[in-house]
Amino acid sequence: QVQLVESGGGLVQAGGSLRLSCAASGRIFSIAVMGWYRQAPGKQRQAVATVTTSGNTNYADSVKGRFTISRDNAKNTVYLQMNSLKSEDTAVYYCNVWHRESDSGGLKPYWGQGTQVTVSS
Repeated sequence: QVQLVESGGGLVQAGGSLRLSCAASGRIFSIAVMGWYRQAPGKQRQAVATVTTSGNTNYADSVKGRFTISRDNAKNTVYLQMNSLKSEDTAVYYCNVWHRESDSGGLKPYWGQGTQVTVSS
């Protein structure tokens, strides 16, 4: 199994920056995709950014140009650098990975515990 531990959330003023980290541990065979999702109160969880093993990235339009996702494959860690934060970025941010459990197994999703990001104006 895979465990994900997130860190880096907190309270910041609008225009400020935060850097989120998510480290995967446990019995890791192969991680295909890593990403960040967020959920504001009363709203659905939505994708913020994803990155594949090959380095291809995808961003939600609302964060494009402000957020940068990156991963260290050797450390099984994904990062989210968040700059020029806005109040609408306030949410619980969740790390997500798609993990292949074995050569014959399919992909299985894992989720981090979530970390709160609050942006004050």
